[in-house]
Order: sequence, then C-alpha cells, then structure tokens
Amino acid sequence: MQVPMAATTAAATPDRPKLLAVGSWVLYDLANTIFSMNIVTLYFSLWIVNDMGGRDSDYGLATSASMLIVFVIAPFLGALSDQTPRRMPFLIVTTLVCCAATFLLGMTGIFLALVIFIIANTFYQSGLIFYDALLPVVSTEENRGRVGGIGIGVGYMGSFIGVLMGFIVLEGLFIGEGNPDADALVFKLTAVLFLLFALPCFFWVREQPRAGSVSFGGAAIRGAFHDLRNTLTQLRRFPDLRRFLIGRFFYTDAANTVIAFMGIYLTNEVDFTTGQVQIALMLSIVAAMIGGFVWGVVVDWLGEKPTLLIVIGLWALVFTLTVAVPVLNLTPNLFWAIAPLGGVALGGTWAADRPLMLRLAPAKHIGQFYGLYAMVGRFAAITGPLIWALVVNGLDLGRPAAVAAFLPMIAIAAWFIFHVDDTADPNLIVEEAPQPARA
Repeated sequence: MQVPMAATTAAATPDRPKLLAVGSWVLYDLANTIFSMNIVTLYFSLWIVNDMGGRDSDYGLATSASMLIVFVIAPFLGALSDQTPRRMPFLIVTTLVCCAATFLLGMTGIFLALVIFIIANTFYQSGLIFYDALLPVVSTEENRGRVGGIGIGVGYMGSFIGVLMGFIVLEGLFIGEGNPDADALVFKLTAVLFLLFALPCFFWVREQPRAGSVSFGGAAIRGAFHDLRNTLTQLRRFPDLRRFLIGRFFYTDAANTVIAFMGIYLTNEVDFTTGQVQIALMLSIVAAMIGGFVWGVVVDWLGEKPTLLIVIGLWALVFTLTVAVPVLNLTPNLFWAIAPLGGVALGGTWAADRPLMLRLAPAKHIGQFYGLYAMVGRFAAITGPLIWALVVNGLDLGRPAAVAAFLPMIAIAAWFIFHVDDTADPNLIVEEAPQPARA
C-alpha cells in the first residue's frame, strides 16, 4: 500500500531530533572525559606529587574518599532517578557543581585542594549514574553497542582536547613557560570546557516522563528507599548480574587505578618528561578513540560478553609490559607501543561494559541497577588507590610492584565474566514488591 506524502513526512520528522539527541548525548561523553583525563588521571595528580611535594598516598586517599562517598550514595541516587519523571535535572546539577569545584583547583594549598578535588570528583562520578542511564533514551537494543561505542570514541576526543590544552598551557605556548599560575589555568579551562561541551546534552536529550513517576520531594525519596531495598532483595534473583558486577569490581579496580597513577609512573619510574607523558597519553587517546568505534561494532557482531573477555585479556598484557619495562631494564621506548595498546583496551572496556549491563538488568528498573553498577565501580575506586598507597608508600615495594598487584584481579575478573549467562531475559524474572503509598 502506498503511504501518503503527508504521512511519510510526519513519520520522518521525529528522526531529526533523535539524531540531534544522539549527538548531544555523545558530546557529553567528550565533556566529562576532559575532566577525567585532566583532573583524575594527569595534571592534578602530577601537581600534587611533583609540584606541591605530596605523596602518591595523598592523592590516592583523596580519590578513595570521594569514591567512598559515591559508593554510599550511588544506589540511592539511581533509585531516586527512577522515581522522578526525568534524570536530566540530576545530571545538570551534578555537572554544575563539579565544574564549579574544578574551577577552584590550584588556588589554595595542598590540603584544601584535595578537599575541593574530593567534592569535584564526587559530583563527577555521581553524574555518570544519570548519564549512563540515559543510553536507552538515545538508542535501541539493536544499535546500543554502536551508539555506546561512538560515545566512547568521541569521548576520548575529550581526553585528547584536555591533554592538548594542558600541553599548550604548561609548555609556555600561552602564558609563558614556568608560570606558577599555569596549573591553575589548566584546571579553570578544564571546568569551562566540561561545561561548554555538556550544554547540548542538557538542551537536546529529551526524556519521556516515566509512568508512575512523582515530582522530586518526600514521596520520591520514600519511593527511592523502597526501591533500593527491593533492588538489593531482587539482586539474588539475577545470579548472572551478580557475577557481572563482581567481575566488574575486579577489572575496573585494576584498570582505573593504574590509569590514575600512570602519569606519576611514567615520570618517576620510566623517566619520561612531562612533555613525553603528554604525547604518550595523546597516542593512547587516539587509540582509545579508534578502539571505541571498532569495539562498538565488535560488540554488535560478537556480543558483549565475548568482547569484554577479549578486552580483559588485553589489559593483562598491558599490565605485564608496564611492569617489565622498569624491572627488566627494558628500553622506555616500549611505552610508545604500550600506551596505545592501553588506549585500545580502555575503549573496549566501556564499549562492552555498558551494553552488557543493559542486557543483564531489567529494563523497568535500569536506574536502580545502574546505581548498583556505579556502586561497584566506585567501591573498586576506593580499594584500588588504597592498595596502590599501601604497596608504594606503606610497604615501600615501589610502583612496579603496585601494578603487578593488580594482575591477579584481572584473572579473577575474567573468571567471573566467563561464567555469566548473557542469554536469559531479565525482564521475565522481575518480581515487583508492593509500592509505598504516594504522598
């Protein structure tokens, strides 16, 4: 039957804002990765250890403190976002607070700077709960891997932008080499770029109000606590989701910790200059960008679980080579290959990780289970820096031993992910508990 022209036009129109929404969601991945690279991974940690005379443990304990806060509040935030009509207001608030705190970094002494960092990282990590849960809004089950992969690939352009911006400022191309205000300027520009690239997501990702939702207030908070209890109870009905979350703890613990301290590792163990570290990280970012696109296609073709297992194996190789260079006195030039290999592994981790979570969690309560997903990642981020600080400063075994300590965690992660059954439909086994009365 021939479709009338008017009907064709009406049907095609909604696709346009949908494409704009996808692009805006992807752009937020770029925005928050600027913060992740410049503050969590590179420039702030180098400023604390190499410029302010702090220790690895100072930065590690601050990171663990922020992650402990998120670990406690993440499940509640996810459940609360399921109670209210939209998640976007939560994402906007967490982003604005993170940007404001980031803007203040570098303007105080080391102690207050670490406190401000804890605030910034807490709100950044909290925002990811709401951002990840928006993936179903801008994708379908058939293209979720590709959309997530595009987000990863474009997101790592944010890392490239962040490192390049820092290179321009710190190498004196903007305000003069050796300027004591250069680090503070890097932090300020990071905050500004984060906010600018986040704005399209705020304006053009449109959520449909969820059925049964209530306005933010007492009823939403009571419902969130009820749903959180229900989620923890229901988790025992999803053994494969439990296995995935346990495995996720171990591989995120290993990967995120080594990434967070890699700038310090390269400057102090491999004798790279700050400029060489920046170039190595830019190479890894380019590899992560390409890897995000490629891994997204692999996820849709091979499946989330097999892809994630391949990526975990790649992490084991990266860690082994990272330890081998200083321990065996190998040429530091090997890191020009290790850095992009790590970037490929990083792009693959998140390209497979988020879609697998969506496959294993019931769709109606995705916000709640993303809260648990975030809680597991944040708990890993609490323990990882503590392990690093213990090995490096507590036991005085050195940074290569700290990297080696995470290899058994990679093996444990692979075991748990291997035993995940990703073929069952979690929506068929959801058991609803009675809902509390709405005020």
